[in-house]
Amino acid sequence: MSDVLDSKNGLDPQLVLGAYSVGVFPMADSRDAASVYWVEPRRRAVLPLDGFQLSRSLRKTIAADRFQVTVDTAFERVVQLCAESVEGRPETWINEGIERVFRTLHAMGFAHSVECWDGGKLVGGLYGLALGRAFFGESMVSRATDASKVALAHLVARLRTGGFTLLDCQFQTSHLASLGAIEIDRADYVALLGASLDGALKPVSAAGVSAAAGDFRALDRLAGKASASGAVSGPVAGKVIAQLLVQTS
Repeated sequence: MSDVLDSKNGLDPQLVLGAYSVGVFPMADSRDAASVYWVEPRRRAVLPLDGFQLSRSLRKTIAADRFQVTVDTAFERVVQLCAESVEGRPETWINEGIERVFRTLHAMGFAHSVECWDGGKLVGGLYGLALGRAFFGESMVSRATDASKVALAHLVARLRTGGFTLLDCQFQTSHLASLGAIEIDRADYVALLGASLDGALKPVSAAGVSAAAGDFRALDRLAGKASASGAVSGPVAGKVIAQLLVQTS
């Protein structure tokens, strides 16, 4: 079980950032829930960035650009897609309060999304929070075969290129395990988290991010898709992603 603290207060962005910095995150009982509770799992799922399991079939899908993969171009739509009820999962833990605070965190530059498109239609992706050299994966979604796997592969390549050291997946699932995620005890997670945040957040605020933080846009510059100002000219080619993952898997 998880340690749970009830909270009926609104979600303040600084409160949320502070919670993640000590290993706690908010969830809701349902999409329509008016409040959230705070969770600190006794066992935590993490995906070692050098341990992503790239199958031959997934590598071919990525290299062939089966999906057009973008970053931070449809953040709100990805969150909404993750929050939708689907067959087999009638309720989700993303309520309006969580959705609202993550929109704010995205505007502040902390929250990011990876989107997978097929013929101009959003068919999958993921979103999460970047703090220091840690990325906290919140949710991923797939409306087409392998879309969430491709999104996660792109994220792993991006995090490795940007100097991140921790990819937090919160709870272990068979899907995540098949891609290389492992479960660790809370104490081990706290140690990894502390190392990933060391020197990066003093204090936890937009003004507190220092050079010790990971660079979420490093991959775009490496692939020639971003200018010095950070403007992105287009998606990173799947062949580049596949090559990076082969080098690090």
